[in-house]
Amino acid sequence: MTISHRTRPRLRPRTVAQLVLLPTILLTVIGYHGSILWTIVLSFTPSRMLPVYRWTGFDMYERLLNTERWQVAYQNLFIFGGLYIGFCLLFGLVLAILLDQGVKGRSILQTIFLYPIALSFVVTGLAWKWLLNPTTGLQDFVRSLGWENFTLDLLSSPDRAIYTLVIAGVWHSAGLTMVILFAGLQSIDHEIWRASRVDGIPRWRMYLHVVIPMLWPVVVTCLVLLSMNVVRSYELIVVLTGGGPGFSTDVPAKFIIDHYFARQSVCLASAAETLRLLTVAAILAISALSRRGGEAAT
Repeated sequence: MTISHRTRPRLRPRTVAQLVLLPTILLTVIGYHGSILWTIVLSFTPSRMLPVYRWTGFDMYERLLNTERWQVAYQNLFIFGGLYIGFCLLFGLVLAILLDQGVKGRSILQTIFLYPIALSFVVTGLAWKWLLNPTTGLQDFVRSLGWENFTLDLLSSPDRAIYTLVIAGVWHSAGLTMVILFAGLQSIDHEIWRASRVDGIPRWRMYLHVVIPMLWPVVVTCLVLLSMNVVRSYELIVVLTGGGPGFSTDVPAKFIIDHYFARQSVCLASAAETLRLLTVAAILAISALSRRGGEAAT
């Protein structure tokens, strides 16, 4: 007499992997995408400290666009972002070319410009705040050398404070673009350089007309990373200037945090966050299209 045993059904490895990832997927959809959707919904309500689900249309967006502080903050996003990204790419490219050409003191140069990457924007802001402090920083040091009339009031001037943030940001991130662009230069086929030497083409012309256009996908990667730093520049602004003098160095991130927690205006902060989200989406879309165009050209 034989006894038949039913074999247990075995799940496929792909099904097991999907079941394991299911909690993470649900957490991402509910916690991340759900919170984004909730923020957008709150931007169309008159919510103050607590959510109020009463439709008010685009009133909060109209109020936001007519708020002077938001206008300055949104303008600073592009001033800081444009100068920060431009100078990071410029200095990073120059440094990467110097490393690619085997400049003397290469290891020292790498150490100097790679060190700030290990620091957060908080530490960077504290270091520059100490450096620019009129009583303990660079101004006090120069005056101790005999120049009693020397003045360095970059942080106290509403017209110059935003550019001080650019200097600190470039000091922090130029090394990052240097590393990425240097890796891109190392991937260039050496036969191109050999052919240029045979044809007698100067190196600067090769870099300008041949090598740099070939680096366009790498440059777009740098643009995306630096753009994310611009959007997340809250720490640097809060530590170094606090948004001042007045609100001359305010950025959308600080505007949003202040209205969420200090001013308890959830509706206005949600509208500002939605506009910031649209700005980031536009930047990513333009970067993706530029990268595809660069890859098609190469």
